[in-house]
Amino acid sequence: MDWKPWRLHFERNALRPLPGSDPWDDVPAGAEGGAPGATVTRAALARSLAIFQLGEAGEGRIARQIWKTRIPGIDDDYRVALGLFVKEEGRHARILAGLVKELGGELLGKTWTEGLFVSARRLLGVRLKLLVLLAAEIVGAGFYGLLADRVPAVREALREMCVDEERHLAFHADFFRTQTTTAPRRFVFRVVWAVVATAAALVVLADHRRTLRALGIPMAEASRRLFALLEEARERSTARSLPRCVRGPAPAAAHAPTVATP
Repeated sequence: MDWKPWRLHFERNALRPLPGSDPWDDVPAGAEGGAPGATVTRAALARSLAIFQLGEAGEGRIARQIWKTRIPGIDDDYRVALGLFVKEEGRHARILAGLVKELGGELLGKTWTEGLFVSARRLLGVRLKLLVLLAAEIVGAGFYGLLADRVPAVREALREMCVDEERHLAFHADFFRTQTTTAPRRFVFRVVWAVVATAAALVVLADHRRTLRALGIPMAEASRRLFALLEEARERSTARSLPRCVRGPAPAAAHAPTVATP
C-alpha cells in the first residue's frame, strides 16, 4: 500500500480555512418559529453537537503511539497521515464548538459516551483502537448527515465534515485491508467489528434520542442510516480489492459539499 497519496491529501486539507457559519435565523423542521418547541430543539441540537465536539477533540494519543508501533503494511507516510487525520478531527472540533456557541449551548468537559469510547481505546492495542475510532467516525458521519438534512442553519458546516468523514472511512478501510489479507483475519475482523459497531450505533441512538425526536427524525430512519454506513465500512475494510474509483484519497477538486449517504 502506497500511503504517500493519503499524506498529501491530508496536507492539502490542512490548508483549508474554517467554513463560515450562518446565524441561527431559521427553525429546524418540526418546530414553529417562536414556539416553545423551537427552544427545546435548539437546546437538544446544541447538546448533541457538544457531545460530538468532545469526541472529535480527543485523538492525540494514538497519533503519538503509532510512531512507537511496528505494524505490517504501514510506513512513515501512513504515520504522518494519521497525525494529520487527528489534526483534521481537531478542526472538526473547532467547527462544532462554533456551532454550539451559536446555538447558545455550552461545551462539555466530559460525557459518559466519550468516557466509554476513550476507555475502550485505551484498553486495546493499536489495531483495535483504530477499529473503535473508525466505528465512532462512521456513526458521527451518519448523525451529521441526518442533522444536515434537517437543519439549514448548520448544513454547510456539517456537509463539509461529512465529505471529510467519507475520506476518513476510505483511509481507515485502506489500513484494515492491509491487516485482513487472509480469510481467518477477515473473519476475526468481522466478528470484532460486529460487536464494536453495534455498540457504537446503539450508544449514539440512545444518547441523542432527544435530538432525533425534536427534529422529527424517526428512530428507525436513524438506525437504518447508521447501520448501512457501518455495513459499508465492514465491506470496504475487508475487501480483497476495490475499483480504482473508490481506492485512495479523492483529488482536490472532488471535495464538494455533499452529504455521504448510504
